[in-house]
Amino acid sequence: MNKTSSEASAFVPQLLDRLPRPLNCELVLAPPFTALESVRTALGPSSEIGLAAQNLHWESHGPFTGEVSGPMLRDLGCRYVLVGHSERRSLFGERDDEVHKKIRAALTHELRPILCVGESLAERETGQTESVVTTQLKRALVDRSEQELSRIAIAYEPIWAIGTGRAATVEQAAAVHRSIRGFISTGWNKEVALTMRVLYGGSVTPQNIDSLLATDDIDGALVGGACLDPDSFATIALAGHKKRS
Repeated sequence: MNKTSSEASAFVPQLLDRLPRPLNCELVLAPPFTALESVRTALGPSSEIGLAAQNLHWESHGPFTGEVSGPMLRDLGCRYVLVGHSERRSLFGERDDEVHKKIRAALTHELRPILCVGESLAERETGQTESVVTTQLKRALVDRSEQELSRIAIAYEPIWAIGTGRAATVEQAAAVHRSIRGFISTGWNKEVALTMRVLYGGSVTPQNIDSLLATDDIDGALVGGACLDPDSFATIALAGHKKRS
């Protein structure tokens, strides 16, 4: 919940001025609902940068005051949507069954979900990381086809690392990413697992992005606080650009 519509509109050209063209990696902006229209306008109709929403409701319309639906997001130019972010889960009580319905709604309305999963500090310290993450995946992705899986990205965001400055080590993140691919490979097939994008999110910074992207287990980053400053965000995007060059 950062940046008003006018602040977001001013941010976009500052970011664009710092990025090379063409950009070798895929970059997606996920502003608040109130800034989606202004960011789309600032990016322009031919921008290679995608637009994402931070959440959606699982119904397309109806008596759900305060909610935003998939068709509304598509009409605003969104191609992606975050689903199951840890703050939605921890602060607003979002449950796995709701995440499942949101994944289904996003796919129905031609949005590409970025499914967020991750464990708490207590769960990590008691050795439950893999079981927690795979349970979240199992409940969110039940009944999804191989074709649908190809349209979904997974973001591993350890709750204990979000906004704390305490990022997971590359080894910790890579181990969870491998277990995610293993789960997908077992539940669907190896090809889907290998081609699915698995991102890391949790105190990603200009200082640690190179080491995170140095391993083939990590396909990209879900950036939080570091994306609010155009210099910081551009540095992270440039790391992805160089990695994919």
